[in-house]
Amino acid sequence: MLGHFNGLVALAAIVAFGVSASGALPALHKVTRDPLDSLVALWQPPEERATAIRRHFPICGSGARVDCIVDGDTFWIAGEKVRIADIDTPEIGEPACRREGILSEQAKRRLHQLMNAGPVELRRAGGRNRDRYGRLLRTVYRDGRSLGDILVAEGLARRWNGRQPGWCA
Repeated sequence: MLGHFNGLVALAAIVAFGVSASGALPALHKVTRDPLDSLVALWQPPEERATAIRRHFPICGSGARVDCIVDGDTFWIAGEKVRIADIDTPEIGEPACRREGILSEQAKRRLHQLMNAGPVELRRAGGRNRDRYGRLLRTVYRDGRSLGDILVAEGLARRWNGRQPGWCA
């Protein structure tokens, strides 16, 4: 019981220290090993207690990326890059064909709509906290429904289960 209490006290101290007057989440420093990873790995709130986050997410442009949408499965929140863990969307940077370019733009615009339609919950997905590029891996929910499920149902994404074939076939 004391260990659980100490974990909650540590988490409360980190949140209290990092939250600004505007209510923003702290921007975590990019280091080889994120010092919060071990705390996050030890203390995960039950899904029913996940905190809903309401922010405005424009499409990312040039300049600092704090809260914005990169593409259909990647966004920034509080200066932290997040990869939606349960889906894969077409590549926006260097599409392999015209179809992939069109789908990637549609997926980005749709994620933009979904992220700005109301509060979302970010939940840790499975055992990994970050991908090989250092992005947080999270599933994103609103009112108990995965935004990834919505994108898959609309044909703008597919389930992520490892390396996928291209979008040009």
